[in-house]
Amino acid sequence: MRVACLPAEGEDHVTEPRTDTYDEWLRARVPERGLRPKAAAVLDVLVSQPRRASYGSAGELAQLAGVNVATVTRTAQALGFAGWPALQQELRARYLSSLSAGQVAAEHAGAGSPSSRSLRRDLDSLAVLNRRLDEAVLLTIAEAVAAARRTVVVADGSYAAVGLALAHNARLAGYPVAAVTAGDSELANVVATLGAEDVLIAISFWRLYESTVLAAHEARSRGTRVFALTDAASPALAAAAEEVVMVPAEGEAFFPSLTAGVAVAQALVTQLAAVDPARTSASIEAAEAMWAKFGLLHRRPTPPS
Repeated sequence: MRVACLPAEGEDHVTEPRTDTYDEWLRARVPERGLRPKAAAVLDVLVSQPRRASYGSAGELAQLAGVNVATVTRTAQALGFAGWPALQQELRARYLSSLSAGQVAAEHAGAGSPSSRSLRRDLDSLAVLNRRLDEAVLLTIAEAVAAARRTVVVADGSYAAVGLALAHNARLAGYPVAAVTAGDSELANVVATLGAEDVLIAISFWRLYESTVLAAHEARSRGTRVFALTDAASPALAAAAEEVVMVPAEGEAFFPSLTAGVAVAQALVTQLAAVDPARTSASIEAAEAMWAKFGLLHRRPTPPS
């Protein structure tokens, strides 16, 4: 999914975080011309029964609204989605973001092996990501990182795992990319140095870290190019971002899954390495030489014969 959110003409201040409750977000997606009566009935079900909308099939939603399945599909398209599966993915992410950690855990209580359910969930998320990821967005981000003076990756809590993997491999590819994961004081100090020649990548899922949202808006106000990796295009974060990469992050316990997020980070660095292969090759060779000097790795490459 591609979300382009650019500053309004003449705007040069930090945008205050927008109210983005589940029902307000849905109603804000209604086209100016409005919805036909049957589509409006579907919208009413989505707003009034978020849990059933998040987990039910298109047929179940159609039955609740008193319409047919085709109407559910057309309603999703009228709201700006390719179809019901794409809309439901975001509905569920937004519904889960309205719950506490304990409530999320209760939603995922089920029969069978918890570990097996977790693995299946991640496999499903990767399949969804593979079908829906817009490669043009990754190319845009990779080219921006390649052209930037430096890139700052903002990722807090467990999401730091995604940010650290992205920054570490991007540096090996030959680009000045650093992850900010040490807390709000470090983040504030780094954002204070950003400018129009820089890039900021904000990574946050579920209920979003307030500091990540604030950093994205502050960076945008300074002319920095901002990109976001998240599981629901919250207006508070999307408003600051030039591009938003939608990442399935639903887990099977009380915390989001990072599997698809790490996959996107890997895909992004792979794309980045292809921007200037000679630069990346030289960077990798220099790193290999330094690894050998430091004796870092247990296994060493076999010299060519």
